[in-house]
Amino acid sequence: MNEDQLVLDIISAIEKAETVLPDDVVNVLTNSKGKEVNPSAVSQYNSILKNVELAKTRKLPICQDTGTMTFYIDVGFDFKYTKEIKKAILKAVPIATSKIPIRSNAVDPFNGKNMETNVGEHIPNIYWNLVEGDTAKIHLLPKGGGSENCSTLAMLKPGEGIKGIKKFIVDHVIKCGGNPCPPTILGIGIGGGAELSLILAKKSLTRKIGSRHPEKRIADLELEILDLVNKTNVGVMGYGGVTSVLDVHIEYAARHPASLPLGIVVQCWADRRAEINISAEGRIEVI
Repeated sequence: MNEDQLVLDIISAIEKAETVLPDDVVNVLTNSKGKEVNPSAVSQYNSILKNVELAKTRKLPICQDTGTMTFYIDVGFDFKYTKEIKKAILKAVPIATSKIPIRSNAVDPFNGKNMETNVGEHIPNIYWNLVEGDTAKIHLLPKGGGSENCSTLAMLKPGEGIKGIKKFIVDHVIKCGGNPCPPTILGIGIGGGAELSLILAKKSLTRKIGSRHPEKRIADLELEILDLVNKTNVGVMGYGGVTSVLDVHIEYAARHPASLPLGIVVQCWADRRAEINISAEGRIEVI
């Protein structure tokens, strides 16, 4: 595999993620607008959709908050180019920051100094998932700070069960109101431990809107929670309306008998994503 080409393709993926909203997101935003009768809500959707079109045609970032660079990498046990991927990401992110350009959102947590490259301690955030095979898939998620601020962790009592999970999520959507720029997408991680529930929740946001969990019981729960949160009347940008959440994605892990972790990671309407597939031979495809 040509490492220089991989750098260029990662830059291309970042640019596409930042400037072109995926079709599944545009379609659900358009459909949500069609359901509204509240004039303020319709006006907000018109502004959002106009913003999306201008960003695409002018090749400009969809939002001034261009997010924290987060990469989820599914890499085969027999994939030959793992080291090259990390090196390419660390080269590509600073170049993309100045080339596109995008705002640098990597600052020192103690003194607030901006790194000006979107690279800092443990940032870009890179998660590795070892899978069968000899290929790799890179999921890019530029995660905005406003919606991230409404992410949360709840360590529920096991006795609260699914009923307690649903209540906490609905209450949290109401509490957040318009702060995360709704309509949002909710990434939900259930079980595992404190950190695992949040990791699962965030990774679930790499899924397309409308995609359901492969297990029917989890898929049914996603749809049930989606229906519940859309009865809150938070609405687009907090103005009220039919749609407060565009979709709910759930991932889960086995838990300790004494705890019921619930991780919630909120994504704003600008659900920016991109993927890079790398074959066993090193061929690269940006999606």
